[in-house]
Amino acid sequence: MILTADYHTHTPYSHGKGTVYENALAAKKAGLKEIGITDHGFNHLLFGLKRKVLGDLRKEIQDAERLTGVKVLMGMESNLISVDGETDMKSGDFEHFDIYLCGIHEVLKYKSFGDFKNIMLKNYTAYKFGKRPSDKVIANTTKAYVHAVKNNPIDILTHINYKCYCDLKEVAKCCADYGTYIEINTKKRHVSAEELNLMASTGVKFVIDSDAHSPDRVGDIKLAEEILAEAEIPLEKIENIDGRLPKFRFKEYKEKNL
Repeated sequence: MILTADYHTHTPYSHGKGTVYENALAAKKAGLKEIGITDHGFNHLLFGLKRKVLGDLRKEIQDAERLTGVKVLMGMESNLISVDGETDMKSGDFEHFDIYLCGIHEVLKYKSFGDFKNIMLKNYTAYKFGKRPSDKVIANTTKAYVHAVKNNPIDILTHINYKCYCDLKEVAKCCADYGTYIEINTKKRHVSAEELNLMASTGVKFVIDSDAHSPDRVGDIKLAEEILAEAEIPLEKIENIDGRLPKFRFKEYKEKNL
């Protein structure tokens, strides 16, 4: 299994340690064709990307692509901020980006206190005490993911089920229907082999991403190799390995609507 592209990497525009160029150079050394620069979304209270620097980020991306020969996509790991599936990447932001990732994070400005309580607080409390959240909490998280995928042209859901628990099969089924990929994150083990098999049974497709916060981790697939050795997923279901590149819905949406 050889990684073709790594779509989830961070830079100092959020809290990564390597510059855009350094990440792209690491991607070149790893033999990757493409890399995504996907810093945390605008509503992250500690490490959120700022709209005022998007022009600077685009210039760094263009320079890195020219210097390395690696295709560099400007993206964002947006934040899911409401049970109704809203994210902090608004339609007015679409023109600035090439790829649209989305995940759930802890220190965010949620749409309302109720959304914070239902998406993060109740999930995180259960996580901290090593307990399974209530069925109602899981239903709310599932609803948030499903509405996000239905209502936004999201390319990849990042580290699903990490500290925020959902009905994985229901979310995967929605992703399969709408053309959103589910990430196998190699920074943190967020699903088991059995859960990966369950999601794969819906027909959903996957991508492997490093979630690199430093250049030395760009292209790292070690954790994915471990979990896939335990799972029963055909490698054909992973769209960014062995020379393959995904077909992203965000690009298609922009071509039709912008």
